[in-house]
Amino acid sequence: MVCLGNICRSPLAEGIMRHLADERGLDWHIDSAGTGDWHVGEGPDQRSTRTAMSHGIDISKQVCRLFKISDFDEFDLILVMDKSNLSDILAKARNEEDVKKVKLLLGDKIVPDPYYDDAQFEPVFQLIEQGCREIIKQHNK
Repeated sequence: MVCLGNICRSPLAEGIMRHLADERGLDWHIDSAGTGDWHVGEGPDQRSTRTAMSHGIDISKQVCRLFKISDFDEFDLILVMDKSNLSDILAKARNEEDVKKVKLLLGDKIVPDPYYDDAQFEPVFQLIEQGCREIIKQHNK
């Protein structure tokens, strides 16, 4: 799961996907990262943490990190939140195999960044949850 700073959307996506995968008994390795390094080593935004906790998901122990090239080797699927993140990650792809792993979480739609609007954290949670459910449906056949 990749967003810009790895403090709002991608930590939510990591937490939601891990929660849903655990509920289904799926042994998936799930992580999140950012394309920018402003928050490396910090925890998620408190608003993301509160929103997740209101749904019974604890993301408070996550630590923000920067996307690294080796993530292409470690993960089968790299889900990004918006087209800017998509461009940034695709620019790091070493080959066509890397490119094929990168997709927008919501298909052809973006997950808006709630950072500047407290009221957007719950709607963003709902969008991410829908996207995660769809990914599980597509990849758990």
